[in-house]
Amino acid sequence: MGKWGALVVLSLAQFLMVLDQAVMNVSISQLVEDFDTNVTTIQGVITFYSLTMATLMITGGKVGDILGRRRAFAIGHVIYLTGSAQTAVSWSVGSLLVGWSVLEGVGAALVLPALGALVASNYEGRDRVAAFGVIGGVSGVGIAVGPIVGGFFTTNLSWRWVFVGEVIIAVIIVLLVRLIRDAPVDRKPKLDYLGAVLTAVGLGMIVIGALQSSSWGWVTPKNSPVEPFGFALTPFVIAGGIFVLWIFRVWQKHREQRGQDPLIKLDLLEIPSLRSGLGSFLAQNTILLGIFFTLPLYFQIVLGYDALETGIRMLPISIAMFVTSTSGPALAQRVAPRRIVQAGFVTLVLAAFLMMAQIEPDLDGYGFGFALVVLGVGMGLIASQLGNIIQSSVDASDRGEAGGLQYTAQQLGSALGTALIGAIVIGSLVTAFIDNIEPNEAVPTEITEEIAVRVTSGASFVSADQVEQGLRDAGVESATTDEIVAGYSDAQLEALKRGLLFAAFVALAALFATRNLPSKRLGADE
Repeated sequence: MGKWGALVVLSLAQFLMVLDQAVMNVSISQLVEDFDTNVTTIQGVITFYSLTMATLMITGGKVGDILGRRRAFAIGHVIYLTGSAQTAVSWSVGSLLVGWSVLEGVGAALVLPALGALVASNYEGRDRVAAFGVIGGVSGVGIAVGPIVGGFFTTNLSWRWVFVGEVIIAVIIVLLVRLIRDAPVDRKPKLDYLGAVLTAVGLGMIVIGALQSSSWGWVTPKNSPVEPFGFALTPFVIAGGIFVLWIFRVWQKHREQRGQDPLIKLDLLEIPSLRSGLGSFLAQNTILLGIFFTLPLYFQIVLGYDALETGIRMLPISIAMFVTSTSGPALAQRVAPRRIVQAGFVTLVLAAFLMMAQIEPDLDGYGFGFALVVLGVGMGLIASQLGNIIQSSVDASDRGEAGGLQYTAQQLGSALGTALIGAIVIGSLVTAFIDNIEPNEAVPTEITEEIAVRVTSGASFVSADQVEQGLRDAGVESATTDEIVAGYSDAQLEALKRGLLFAAFVALAALFATRNLPSKRLGADE
């Protein structure tokens, strides 16, 4: 297969990692039905998958240094295919959580840091720029194919068959791993077990706090299990996570001073381009996964589309991202990477506002499709540059750690995107619903008060038809039911718009993270 044989195998692995999450997002409604649960629970399963990867990715990068990156890459795929097999036959939310969120997450935590290091070690100069452009493009392909594949199987057969296919792909990758030249490591370090635990606990607390915010409340307690000093538990859990990460930093300095191997060389975080790249990855995935959680809610629950129709509607994002990502290497020869990434984030802001303008009870015309194309272009511009920037900012011996940091930032962004934007959407739904029906004289005060108590104590994003049926089953008069359902339908749209508005703010804030990205065009030797 020549010099590009390794890239084929690595691209297949990248495709597999991206396909998985895209499939789950368009299958939310079917998962809710199959496991007799609710959107919030499935949101938790999706978030826990990203959380598993985010908490273990740094450790996975270090394990790759110890075992060898190619071996870690292969072992990771074996664990991953085991998780895919369990997911395919899962019988409950718990078994789905173990197979998909845990086993696949652990496998991916070994695969992805090694993948970044292996791309960088197998290619140099312009070939490396092109290789990372292809990897970014393949991410777009996975996002493109994921909703269609997931939608097709979910609608016509079952989402389970997608995971059977993943088992087959993972087996093929393991059989072809010999085509990849291993990434050299100067010496095998020793694993910092305490550091691994501290990073997992710290990052985990931050994401769990964000995820539970819609239930617990951000500051004012709603359904918080405890109320420290009269506040919700959320800020205390997040602050606790930050404190644990601070302890981790102190521990790493202590190990370095004693001449022991740290989990992360803190000096790497002093490299300006690496630090900016990580911040940009964090922001990009926060936006991407937050929007990819929000859009299926709009298409499936508000508009009533099935999973296949949802995948087709989201296809413009994927095509635009693929085309833009694969043109990244050519762009990098003409425009500085910093300008390309900045243009990407500005484009994401525009896309968010275009989508907000198009979210209505019915989709008419091509306006929403155009907004999704703009979103894909913005994501493609960013994805085409960041992988090469991060791997090129460190020496060959540090690429495993850099890969671990890169994918930690990506998966932390994925988890935070699903958790934060999901929490904003659910929280906004409750607030807007109550605001819509409270001043409505057609809705009796006692019913308004009862609804406020129920949705405040625990709400989920359900269809207007379900709300209507629930009210009729409760014996609420027809005219009152119609008014409440109308208020709920309006609240759905407002909640989705607030989620997109938050994504736009994240994109604007991300511009500050780009200031230390390379400001010169990349040459053949960079």
